[in-house]
Amino acid sequence: MAEQHTDFTMDKRSINSPDAPGASGGYAQAVETISAERIVYVSGQIPVSTDGKVPESFREQAELAWRNVEAQLRAADMGLENIVKHTTFLSDRRYRQINSEVRREVLGDLEAALTVIITGIYDEAWLLEIEVVAAA
Repeated sequence: MAEQHTDFTMDKRSINSPDAPGASGGYAQAVETISAERIVYVSGQIPVSTDGKVPESFREQAELAWRNVEAQLRAADMGLENIVKHTTFLSDRRYRQINSEVRREVLGDLEAALTVIITGIYDEAWLLEIEVVAAA
């Protein structure tokens, strides 16, 4: 069983240089971690429930993938507030708007560096996959 770490503190700072295009909202162009003691790299989380089911709608898949991200972070004794970078792989650019909406609903005011990539996904039933880097 992994050792539990519950007393780590870490500061982070969002960076948005005026000398480059600005973030369009809900994320930062860069994030600096200050005094981080642990870094967790979460593999791409897929829209599959623990019983193997894949929702049909993109929104449900996105919400489930984020729940799976949260589950991995909890197992590492972290939460969404520890995310410093996330990458979302979309199966089709038509999902970009609803993907942004779900991300903002899940993360609220939390800012992290962000990349969205349109690509083929490993399983055709999956419409997205989300990976994160978190620090504490």
